Amino acid sequence: MTPVELSRTVLHAVRRAVDAGELSVAVPTRAVVAPPGPGGCGDYATSIALQLARPAGQTPFRVAEVLRPYLVGADGITDVVLTGPGFLNISLDRAAAGVGLVGEILRRGARYGYAEQPDGRVVQLHCPHDLRAVVVAEASARLLRSQGALVRVTAEGFEDAWASVLGVTVDAVGVAPAELPVNVRPVPVPASETADLMSLGRDAGRWALLHPAPHDRPRTGDEHLVQRESNPLFRVRYAHARARAATRNAADLGFTADPDPGPVTGSGSGTPTGPVTGSDPGTPTGPLTVSGSGTPTAPLPGSAPGTPTAPTPLADAAPALLAALADHPRVLAAAAEHRAPDRLARHLVAVADAAVPFLLTVLPRGGEKPSAAHRARLALAEAVGAVLAGGLALLGIDAPDHL
Repeated sequence: MTPVELSRTVLHAVRRAVDAGELSVAVPTRAVVAPPGPGGCGDYATSIALQLARPAGQTPFRVAEVLRPYLVGADGITDVVLTGPGFLNISLDRAAAGVGLVGEILRRGARYGYAEQPDGRVVQLHCPHDLRAVVVAEASARLLRSQGALVRVTAEGFEDAWASVLGVTVDAVGVAPAELPVNVRPVPVPASETADLMSLGRDAGRWALLHPAPHDRPRTGDEHLVQRESNPLFRVRYAHARARAATRNAADLGFTADPDPGPVTGSGSGTPTGPVTGSDPGTPTGPLTVSGSGTPTAPLPGSAPGTPTAPTPLADAAPALLAALADHPRVLAAAAEHRAPDRLARHLVAVADAAVPFLLTVLPRGGEKPSAAHRARLALAEAVGAVLAGGLALLGIDAPDHL
């Protein structure tokens, strides 16, 4: 069960309680589900009971007690615990949740986490004559549109070089009327560093401006160009390239992705002893390293020496990765709401760092034959590629299939 499906399940529980006469409220159009906060438990929590308490004329805890039986009986939910004033903490069937999540991502592709239809909002973003403000406003507009809003971006000044080098555009340029104040104003790049920033090129330049929080001064040095683990952008693009390589290499071995291939079995003692079978000669298959020529030469986080374990069910093989992927729709919504593309950038780094150790174990090794476990893991690898590509696209950054 994905977060979107869980949100619908919560709303269905409210509707059933209303139909049964246990609650007298208008069923809301949206139920927010998120990882539990301090004092919570399970996989997700929702504050829907607190939202409905006043219109229902009952305490939040009582509303939560009414909703709990309708949630416990839903497919994919194993337990619901009430905490605090009325938070519903939901535990999912992890095996089914992992399969459902990966299937949903593969179905939606790079648009996973997008709103399914326009929501009627009209948003005007207006920024000063400042390079970083324009780039942040444009990325924020992409995020808002992904969540169903109609957005217009204007700036008080604009340089043609910004469009030619960084690919940034606005809808109009000029001083706005008094009723439209500047509403996008991150810490600017010092004028003395603008040339250094522009010399980074489109992808690294945009990342340098978008990855830091708006109140932080961006770094404009060539650290954004180095191909090693100290560069977050490289880690994200490397994880994406590795996920794409897994699909190519699997095709060479004659198998494809399937998030739910049936019973998953291991292979012998469970410790692969040879190189990845049929791996793309141009794709690194062990710990990442990069030399000046582009040949891998330095390890990435999580790729410590040692042999990956045998294939196991997705929920057990990569729980942190599945949690990060499941959180993607919430991150997109929050980044759009707060006009904060830095939240998405940092989330992509978290996904990539969780993915790299897992991606080392996707393909058969040595004398292994492709199994149901490998098909399931390949599906998760493809989901990683879709999320990273989609996230980078919202930041206006390319996601190459080869590095």
